[in-house]
Amino acid sequence: MTTSTALVATERPARYAKQLTSHMSRKIDATWDDAAGSGSLTFPRIDEGDRRGPGARVHLEAREDGLLLDLDAEEDAVARYEEIVGIHLARFGAKDGLVVSWAHEDGTPGSSQGPVDPDELRDRSRPAPMDPSMEHQ
Repeated sequence: MTTSTALVATERPARYAKQLTSHMSRKIDATWDDAAGSGSLTFPRIDEGDRRGPGARVHLEAREDGLLLDLDAEEDAVARYEEIVGIHLARFGAKDGLVVSWAHEDGTPGSSQGPVDPDELRDRSRPAPMDPSMEHQ
């Protein structure tokens, strides 16, 4: 297993952790404890063709200096889980300009997500305009 860590600078770490765990709980095991200021995301092992793909676990901790994320996954899956967790968090924090920058336990930099443009998110959530040439068909 490899560990990758990100400290996301925000004045509202518990709010973002709660939002992230609530959203992710629709597909994976996700918990948040307001009193403890911590929680976790547990990604199950998945089927990838003929073999089982690796799962991952992320520990979340609300701190005074931001939201701490500790990701544990097999080395070949770390970048994938960094992207999944990081882009969700960056999108939730688009108005605050959240940036998630990961660092691996060996000191090498991981991936980075954000900041996400809030206008871009708003535009993507609107239905695409109808093609005028298709209107009367």
